[in-house]
Amino acid sequence: MLGQMMQTPLLISSLLRHAAAVHGDTEIVSRGADGADHRYTYADAHHRACRLANALLSLGVRPGDRVATLAWNGHRHLELYYAVSGMGAVCHTVNPRLFLDQIAYIIDHAEDTLVCFDVAFRSLAEALAPRCPRVRAWVLLADEGDERDELEAPAPPGTLRYEALLAAQPDDFAWPALDEHTAAGLCYTSGTTGHPKGVLYSHRSTVLQAMAIALPDAVALSARDVLAPVSSMFHVMSWGLPYAASLVGSTLVLPGPKLDGASLFRLFEDEGVTVSAAVPTVWLGLATYMAEHALRLSTLKRVLIGGSACPRALIATLQDDFGVEVIHAWGMTETSPLGTVSRPKRKHASLPADRRLDLQVKQGRPVFGVEVKVVGADGAELPRDGAAAGDLLVRGPWVCASYFKADENDQLRDGWFPTGDVATIDPDSYVQITDRSKDVIKSGGEWISSIELENLAVAHPSIQEAAVIGVAHPKWGERPLVVAVRKPGATVSGAELLAFYEGKVAKWWRPDDVVFVAELPHTATGKLLKTRLRAEYRDYRLPTS
Repeated sequence: MLGQMMQTPLLISSLLRHAAAVHGDTEIVSRGADGADHRYTYADAHHRACRLANALLSLGVRPGDRVATLAWNGHRHLELYYAVSGMGAVCHTVNPRLFLDQIAYIIDHAEDTLVCFDVAFRSLAEALAPRCPRVRAWVLLADEGDERDELEAPAPPGTLRYEALLAAQPDDFAWPALDEHTAAGLCYTSGTTGHPKGVLYSHRSTVLQAMAIALPDAVALSARDVLAPVSSMFHVMSWGLPYAASLVGSTLVLPGPKLDGASLFRLFEDEGVTVSAAVPTVWLGLATYMAEHALRLSTLKRVLIGGSACPRALIATLQDDFGVEVIHAWGMTETSPLGTVSRPKRKHASLPADRRLDLQVKQGRPVFGVEVKVVGADGAELPRDGAAAGDLLVRGPWVCASYFKADENDQLRDGWFPTGDVATIDPDSYVQITDRSKDVIKSGGEWISSIELENLAVAHPSIQEAAVIGVAHPKWGERPLVVAVRKPGATVSGAELLAFYEGKVAKWWRPDDVVFVAELPHTATGKLLKTRLRAEYRDYRLPTS
């Protein structure tokens, strides 16, 4: 027997429609690169999203088409989130920090029909246009009244103007009643080898995750909060926070490109921010700025920290010195990304401070909808004793089942997604990641492929063999170290090898140092034995530390 409830699909358009109807006068604030603020409401955002959906249709965008963005956290990017997905197309957020070759590959692989780019990325768009022949139109997300700057700036030939497109359209749109499993968003993630892989989110997965984010034992969002997602809108859809804000009606503050300590402090104080989210590097910069200037935040109550493991000392500093609650969380592009959140249970209230901190440095408990387990080399599940370490597997309604344009379920293990992390799970279901089974390096919350850096090192005429490993860094979490073997008779220096990377990878991918050795360790099958290298250089001090 089936229940007799209405069948209403979970759609991204319903989030913005709800916010406009119930929280229509609640503000959305965007801070520009020049420090000027753009202010409007959820009702205004909904009207502009309707105009944008009409404009997209006029440009020939159809359901299933991919529309790419190259943009910071701002109100136009938010409108693209809702209009593109709401009309049935796919919002593809592209990371502009990647190297040009990678961005061109991603846009081509996604078969993007339209690319919308911020003023700051005009030159990037101009360089990409000849390499992306599938793109039918390029749209400049420029400020109103900035006609002269728009016309004089480098940009792809025939670039369209966002505001002009919207001005020509009505501000009402009949959002289609899509199947909730329709594709809505696309993000690419880099692995250890090969090209970046696409993760294709659905309307259903996005709405369900937004509900989970707002739960009391997750971020605990409400209409009383002022939320500033510092996590980039091009990085896993800003961790789903813009959707969660619409769901509950939080005031939304979008910080733009300036994420240094001074800029964030002023933004948080100016707007009365109560909740924010970012990678550890951002919070380290803010904490350092406040300590140097003897400042405290007057309204910020809690911060979500993810992207990479948060150092114990940073959690203690934010909480003890500045009175800000730290919510340590874990996820990945393939988990949309919310997976686990480290929030205490009632029984933990009486623990001494150092024991509570022990709990907070863990990645936390899975939120409802997400299941986790760790397995050994034989695939058997390991005990949840906080000691047995194994491969971390995850499954749930917003977890990737297969990569975009890949064979269905090609990477699942009996219905579970292998995260590539090594972890323990304690009796209270708190996950703690202890290592990574893959060799990617995580710097400032972003992945760096060690294989790609190794291939470039070996391409140098004086290098015989090279391995790249992540070495601990106090600010970035990890930075790449090249361990290389020179060819017989070669005299290349470390500085020369580092210079060889210039123009071949993004600047933040470039290794921080080089160590030359007589030979590298190998396994019995001839593979580089990186576990030994990581152990040997565990305490290596980089010149940038």
